Amino acid sequence: MITEKLQKEINDQITAEMWSSNLYLSMAFHMEKEGFAGMASWLKKQALEEQGHACEMASYVIKRGGVAKLDKIDVVPTEFGTPLAVFEQVYEHECRVSKMIDDLVDVASAEKDKATQDFLWGFVREQVEEEATAAGIVDMIKRAGDAGIYYVDSKLGERK
Repeated sequence: MITEKLQKEINDQITAEMWSSNLYLSMAFHMEKEGFAGMASWLKKQALEEQGHACEMASYVIKRGGVAKLDKIDVVPTEFGTPLAVFEQVYEHECRVSKMIDDLVDVASAEKDKATQDFLWGFVREQVEEEATAAGIVDMIKRAGDAGIYYVDSKLGERK
C-alpha cells in the first residue's frame, strides 16, 4: 500500500510529466514552423516519451492500491528562438526533472517505501541519459554552427 504523501507526490510528478510532454510538443511545433523537420520529429518523440512516463507512474500508483490523478496542466511557452536556444532549454528542463525525481526518491526513502524507491531508481537512471543526450545535442549544434545546422536537423530526424 502506498502512503498518501507518496501518492500525492507521484501524482504531482505525473502532472509534471504531462507538462513536459506539452512543452516538447510546443517546441516541436516551433521547430517545424522554423523549417527544422528533423528536430521537430525528435521533440515529438520526446513528448510521447514524457507521456509514457506519466502513464507508467499512474499504473504504479494504482498497482500499489492508490489513486492516480492528473491535475490541471499549466500553459507552456510557444516561442523558443533558435535551435540552439531550444535545445539549451531542453537540457535545462531535463536537469529540473532530474531534481524532481531525486526529491521523489527522498520522499520514498523518508516514507520507508522500498518498492517505490526501486521503481523510481529507474527514472533516476533514465535522467542521467536524458541530460547527457540533451547536452550532446547542444554541443553538436554549437560545433555545427550555421553551416551545419541542417546536418544536425537531419541526424535528429533519424531518432527511432
